[in-house]
Amino acid sequence: MVQVLIIEDDDRIRPLLMRSLDQLGYAVDSAVTGMQGLQRAVETRPDLVILDLGLPDVDGTQVLSMLRAVSEVPVIVASARDDDPSLVGCLDAGADDYVVKPYTTAQLEARVRAVLRRTAGGRSPKQSLTVGGLELDVAARRTTLDGEPVELSPREFDLLRHLAERPGEVVTKKELLTEVWQQAWGGSDKTVDVHLSWLRRKLGETAAEPRYLHTVRGVGVRLSAPEG
Repeated sequence: MVQVLIIEDDDRIRPLLMRSLDQLGYAVDSAVTGMQGLQRAVETRPDLVILDLGLPDVDGTQVLSMLRAVSEVPVIVASARDDDPSLVGCLDAGADDYVVKPYTTAQLEARVRAVLRRTAGGRSPKQSLTVGGLELDVAARRTTLDGEPVELSPREFDLLRHLAERPGEVVTKKELLTEVWQQAWGGSDKTVDVHLSWLRRKLGETAAEPRYLHTVRGVGVRLSAPEG
Protein backbone atom coordinates (compact mmCIF):
# COMPACT_ATOMS: atom_id res chain seq x y z
CA MET A 1 0.00 0.00 0.00
CA VAL A 2 1.32 3.44 -0.95
CA GLN A 3 2.06 5.65 2.07
CA VAL A 4 1.35 9.38 1.90
CA LEU A 5 2.57 11.91 4.46
CA ILE A 6 0.64 15.18 4.71
CA ILE A 7 2.50 18.11 6.31
CA GLU A 8 -0.27 20.63 6.87
CA ASP A 9 -1.19 22.73 9.92
CA ASP A 10 -4.72 23.75 8.86
CA ASP A 11 -7.14 21.75 10.99
CA ARG A 12 -9.85 22.12 8.36
CA ILE A 13 -7.83 20.98 5.36
CA ARG A 14 -5.73 18.19 6.90
CA PRO A 15 -8.59 15.87 8.01
CA LEU A 16 -10.33 16.32 4.67
CA LEU A 17 -7.21 15.33 2.74
CA MET A 18 -6.54 12.39 5.00
CA ARG A 19 -10.08 11.07 4.66
CA SER A 20 -10.11 11.54 0.88
CA LEU A 21 -6.79 9.76 0.32
CA ASP A 22 -7.71 7.02 2.78
CA GLN A 23 -10.89 6.32 0.79
CA LEU A 24 -8.75 5.93 -2.33
CA GLY A 25 -6.75 3.20 -0.64
CA TYR A 26 -3.65 5.08 0.49
CA ALA A 27 -2.07 4.70 3.93
CA VAL A 28 -2.08 8.26 5.27
CA ASP A 29 0.03 9.89 7.99
CA SER A 30 0.20 13.57 8.94
CA ALA A 31 2.23 16.22 10.71
CA VAL A 32 1.27 19.77 11.72
CA THR A 33 4.71 21.41 11.73
CA GLY A 34 7.70 21.36 9.43
CA MET A 35 10.07 19.76 11.92
CA GLN A 36 7.53 17.14 12.91
CA GLY A 37 7.00 16.41 9.21
CA LEU A 38 10.73 15.99 8.63
CA GLN A 39 10.95 13.59 11.55
CA ARG A 40 7.98 11.56 10.28
CA ALA A 41 9.45 11.47 6.77
CA VAL A 42 12.74 10.08 8.06
CA GLU A 43 11.09 7.57 10.41
CA THR A 44 8.32 6.24 8.18
CA ARG A 45 9.89 6.68 4.70
CA PRO A 46 6.61 7.52 2.89
CA ASP A 47 6.10 7.08 -0.85
CA LEU A 48 4.83 10.65 -1.27
CA VAL A 49 4.77 13.89 0.73
CA ILE A 50 2.16 16.63 0.39
CA LEU A 51 3.81 19.75 1.81
CA ASP A 52 2.11 23.01 2.78
CA LEU A 53 4.37 26.04 2.46
CA GLY A 54 2.73 28.11 5.21
CA LEU A 55 3.78 26.11 8.25
CA PRO A 56 3.90 27.63 11.78
CA ASP A 57 7.51 26.82 12.66
CA VAL A 58 9.58 26.62 9.48
CA ASP A 59 8.78 27.92 6.00
CA GLY A 60 7.79 25.11 3.69
CA THR A 61 10.54 25.93 1.21
CA GLN A 62 13.10 25.33 3.96
CA VAL A 63 11.40 22.08 4.88
CA LEU A 64 11.63 21.05 1.23
CA SER A 65 15.34 21.81 1.12
CA MET A 66 16.01 19.90 4.34
CA LEU A 67 13.91 16.98 3.12
CA ARG A 68 15.79 16.86 -0.17
CA ALA A 69 19.07 16.65 1.75
CA VAL A 70 18.04 13.30 3.23
CA SER A 71 15.43 11.84 0.88
CA GLU A 72 14.32 11.60 -2.76
CA VAL A 73 10.68 11.04 -1.82
CA PRO A 74 8.29 12.68 -4.32
CA VAL A 75 6.86 15.96 -2.99
CA ILE A 76 3.73 17.85 -4.01
CA VAL A 77 3.73 21.43 -2.70
CA ALA A 78 0.41 22.93 -1.64
CA SER A 79 0.48 26.70 -1.43
CA ALA A 80 -1.69 29.79 -1.35
CA ARG A 81 1.15 31.60 -3.11
CA ASP A 82 0.16 31.71 -6.75
CA ASP A 83 3.06 33.86 -7.97
CA ASP A 84 5.38 32.23 -10.48
CA PRO A 85 8.69 32.91 -8.66
CA SER A 86 7.54 31.03 -5.54
CA LEU A 87 6.25 28.04 -7.46
CA VAL A 88 9.21 27.90 -9.85
CA GLY A 89 11.51 28.18 -6.83
CA CYS A 90 9.84 25.15 -5.25
CA LEU A 91 10.21 23.11 -8.42
CA ASP A 92 13.86 24.15 -8.68
CA ALA A 93 14.33 23.14 -5.03
CA GLY A 94 13.13 19.63 -5.77
CA ALA A 95 9.32 19.59 -5.64
CA ASP A 96 7.75 17.20 -8.16
CA ASP A 97 4.50 19.13 -8.59
CA TYR A 98 2.33 21.74 -6.90
CA VAL A 99 -1.29 22.77 -6.32
CA VAL A 100 -2.47 26.29 -5.53
CA LYS A 101 -4.99 26.88 -2.77
CA PRO A 102 -7.91 26.76 -2.86
CA TYR A 103 -7.93 23.46 -4.73
CA THR A 104 -10.40 20.60 -4.89
CA THR A 105 -9.61 17.19 -3.51
CA ALA A 106 -10.17 15.79 -7.02
CA GLN A 107 -7.39 18.03 -8.35
CA LEU A 108 -5.01 16.94 -5.62
CA GLU A 109 -5.90 13.26 -6.07
CA ALA A 110 -5.16 13.53 -9.78
CA ARG A 111 -1.76 15.09 -9.05
CA VAL A 112 -0.97 12.36 -6.52
CA ARG A 113 -1.64 9.63 -9.06
CA ALA A 114 0.33 11.43 -11.75
CA VAL A 115 3.39 11.92 -9.52
CA LEU A 116 3.29 8.33 -8.28
CA ARG A 117 3.11 7.04 -11.84
CA ARG A 118 6.21 8.88 -12.96
CA THR A 119 8.38 8.33 -9.89
CA ALA A 120 10.00 5.24 -8.43
CA GLY A 121 8.07 5.70 -5.18
CA GLY A 122 4.76 4.78 -6.76
CA ARG A 123 3.33 1.37 -7.42
CA SER A 124 4.53 -0.35 -10.56
CA PRO A 125 1.96 0.17 -13.28
CA LYS A 126 0.00 -2.90 -14.28
CA GLN A 127 0.90 -4.33 -17.66
CA SER A 128 -2.61 -5.65 -18.25
CA LEU A 129 -6.05 -4.61 -17.08
CA THR A 130 -9.19 -6.74 -17.12
CA VAL A 131 -12.78 -5.68 -16.48
CA GLY A 132 -15.22 -8.44 -17.34
CA GLY A 133 -14.60 -9.43 -20.95
CA LEU A 134 -12.66 -6.24 -21.60
CA GLU A 135 -8.87 -6.64 -21.60
CA LEU A 136 -6.18 -3.98 -22.08
CA ASP A 137 -2.57 -4.81 -22.87
CA VAL A 138 -0.96 -1.65 -21.52
CA ALA A 139 2.52 -2.20 -22.94
CA ALA A 140 1.29 -3.02 -26.45
CA ARG A 141 -1.65 -0.59 -26.19
CA ARG A 142 -4.04 -3.24 -27.49
CA THR A 143 -7.65 -3.80 -26.43
CA THR A 144 -9.89 -6.83 -26.80
CA LEU A 145 -13.53 -7.35 -25.92
CA ASP A 146 -14.64 -10.95 -25.41
CA GLY A 147 -11.48 -12.01 -27.23
CA GLU A 148 -12.07 -9.79 -30.26
CA PRO A 149 -9.74 -6.84 -31.00
CA VAL A 150 -11.10 -3.32 -30.54
CA GLU A 151 -9.41 -0.60 -32.57
CA LEU A 152 -9.01 2.52 -30.42
CA SER A 153 -7.37 5.86 -31.08
CA PRO A 154 -4.51 6.79 -28.72
CA ARG A 155 -6.80 9.13 -26.76
CA GLU A 156 -9.58 6.56 -26.54
CA PHE A 157 -7.10 4.00 -25.22
CA ASP A 158 -5.79 6.45 -22.60
CA LEU A 159 -9.34 7.24 -21.52
CA LEU A 160 -10.31 3.59 -21.25
CA ARG A 161 -7.07 2.73 -19.46
CA HIS A 162 -7.64 5.43 -16.83
CA LEU A 163 -11.14 4.12 -16.14
CA ALA A 164 -9.94 0.49 -16.12
CA GLU A 165 -7.36 1.35 -13.47
CA ARG A 166 -10.27 2.26 -11.19
CA PRO A 167 -12.99 -0.29 -11.98
CA GLY A 168 -16.27 0.31 -10.20
CA GLU A 169 -15.31 3.86 -9.16
CA VAL A 170 -17.03 7.00 -10.41
CA VAL A 171 -14.43 9.21 -12.11
CA THR A 172 -15.26 12.88 -12.60
CA LYS A 173 -14.93 14.61 -15.96
CA LYS A 174 -12.65 17.17 -14.35
CA GLU A 175 -10.30 14.37 -13.33
CA LEU A 176 -10.38 12.89 -16.82
CA LEU A 177 -9.53 16.28 -18.32
CA THR A 178 -6.62 16.57 -15.89
CA GLU A 179 -5.29 13.04 -16.21
CA VAL A 180 -6.03 12.10 -19.81
CA TRP A 181 -6.03 15.45 -21.58
CA GLN A 182 -3.71 17.33 -19.18
CA GLN A 183 -6.24 20.17 -19.15
CA ALA A 184 -6.92 20.87 -15.49
CA TRP A 185 -7.78 24.49 -16.27
CA GLY A 186 -10.28 25.51 -18.91
CA GLY A 187 -10.98 22.10 -20.43
CA SER A 188 -14.46 21.35 -21.71
CA ASP A 189 -16.67 18.52 -20.47
CA LYS A 190 -17.85 18.18 -24.07
CA THR A 191 -14.41 16.84 -24.98
CA VAL A 192 -14.91 13.97 -22.54
CA ASP A 193 -18.53 13.40 -23.66
CA VAL A 194 -17.56 13.08 -27.32
CA HIS A 195 -14.76 10.58 -26.64
CA LEU A 196 -16.99 8.56 -24.33
CA SER A 197 -19.58 8.42 -27.10
CA TRP A 198 -16.97 7.12 -29.57
CA LEU A 199 -15.72 4.62 -27.00
CA ARG A 200 -19.23 3.32 -26.31
CA ARG A 201 -19.82 2.81 -30.02
CA LYS A 202 -16.65 0.73 -30.33
CA LEU A 203 -17.64 -1.33 -27.27
CA GLY A 204 -21.04 -2.02 -28.83
CA GLU A 205 -23.16 -0.07 -26.37
CA THR A 206 -24.95 3.23 -25.94
CA ALA A 207 -25.50 5.70 -23.11
CA ALA A 208 -29.13 4.58 -22.95
CA GLU A 209 -28.16 0.90 -22.81
CA PRO A 210 -24.72 0.74 -21.17
CA ARG A 211 -22.77 -2.45 -20.55
CA TYR A 212 -19.38 -1.19 -19.36
CA LEU A 213 -19.52 2.61 -19.33
CA HIS A 214 -22.10 3.96 -16.91
CA THR A 215 -22.80 7.68 -16.63
CA VAL A 216 -23.55 9.02 -13.16
CA ARG A 217 -25.42 12.21 -13.93
CA GLY A 218 -23.80 15.32 -12.53
CA VAL A 219 -20.79 13.36 -11.24
CA GLY A 220 -18.89 11.43 -13.89
CA VAL A 221 -18.53 7.96 -15.41
CA ARG A 222 -17.89 4.47 -14.05
CA LEU A 223 -16.37 1.47 -15.83
CA SER A 224 -17.66 -1.84 -14.51
CA ALA A 225 -18.24 -5.35 -15.80
CA PRO A 226 -21.75 -6.24 -17.00
CA GLU A 227 -23.91 -7.94 -14.42
CA GLY A 228 -25.04 -11.49 -14.90
